[in-house]
Amino acid sequence: MTLLKATSLSHTFDYPLFEDISLNLNAGESIAIVGVSGSGKSTLMHILSSLLRPLKGTVELFGKNIYQLDDKNLVTLRRNQLGMIYQSHYLFKGFSAYENLEVAALLSGETIDPQLLKRLGIDHVIHQKVTELSGGQQQRVSIARVMSKKPRIIFADEPTGNLDHATAIEVMQIFEDYIKENQAAMVLVTHDEALASRCNHIYRMQNGFLEQM
Repeated sequence: MTLLKATSLSHTFDYPLFEDISLNLNAGESIAIVGVSGSGKSTLMHILSSLLRPLKGTVELFGKNIYQLDDKNLVTLRRNQLGMIYQSHYLFKGFSAYENLEVAALLSGETIDPQLLKRLGIDHVIHQKVTELSGGQQQRVSIARVMSKKPRIIFADEPTGNLDHATAIEVMQIFEDYIKENQAAMVLVTHDEALASRCNHIYRMQNGFLEQM
């Protein structure tokens, strides 16, 4: 089943960024997008995840052209079916780590998985304020918050940038297990080609084009 279909995407800022990009993402699969800084890979992810309208082209999620949806339906789609993870964690600073997870779980109608917290190594700090946590711990809370929503597609932009190599590998294994168990999917943007190699498909953004490796 195709969860994401992008067709002939082009985008510019003050200069042409990329053009004529097409890709499909099926249930149970992951794709990685690699490339140098400034090549447009994060912009492409923002377009694929409904956060930025492309200059040209279409994006379909679950069979719907997302840029034809009204604001209410687009918000519902993001809240219930998409998970977005960034290197900057965007946690609620006045809340505990657990309260951050509770917000996501309540909005999506899901429950928090204690086993996930244990695998991420944050079960012992989950009731501390996020401002008391290290950068790596905050990143893992951010990942747990997204996973608690049980999204159908995970969009992850450098999700392991604040983590050591061993923890990054464990996080990737958590993503892989989740995708397999839930017939979900993931779009990963990363500079780490070792992490990219764990995905089903790898694309390189270069000179305005997306090439499958």
